[in-house]
Amino acid sequence: MPKAKKDDAIELLKQDHREVEGLFKEFEQLEDDQDAAGQVIETACAELKIHDRIETEIFYPAVREAAGKEEIEDLLDEAEVEHDTVRELIQKLESMEPIDDKRQAHFTVLMEYVKHHVKEEEKEMFPQVKKLKALDLQALGAEMKERKTALMAEMGVEAAQESEDETA
Repeated sequence: MPKAKKDDAIELLKQDHREVEGLFKEFEQLEDDQDAAGQVIETACAELKIHDRIETEIFYPAVREAAGKEEIEDLLDEAEVEHDTVRELIQKLESMEPIDDKRQAHFTVLMEYVKHHVKEEEKEMFPQVKKLKALDLQALGAEMKERKTALMAEMGVEAAQESEDETA
């Protein structure tokens, strides 16, 4: 039974959140090492782009449909606007040269923005989503996991998390 819970949509999103938070901590410890920090920025941006796609393509639309006119609509609208801003910050970062003086400052702003977004999702949105009777979080999680695997392959991102999941 624990395996089933681990693969539901909310748990998959939380796993992504923890992974990105780990990259943020790593970045904060590497600020003086520009090469290593640059690699962390690239990895975090790739992870965030994949996460953005599974949330905005699959999770948010499914929640919106299941919620109907409930108060979760406002949270979804705000989350989608936050995703737009994160996408813009990532595009800016990806267009900058690694030696650009403001690249790390842009990434720091991205980190703060993402931390705020994660906190709102986990403290406000997810508890409401769990109450939606019309939403099958297991089926949604399976669809999201499949899409994430495809996006990772498309973007050439290694599946470090996948091998850990198999042994768990």
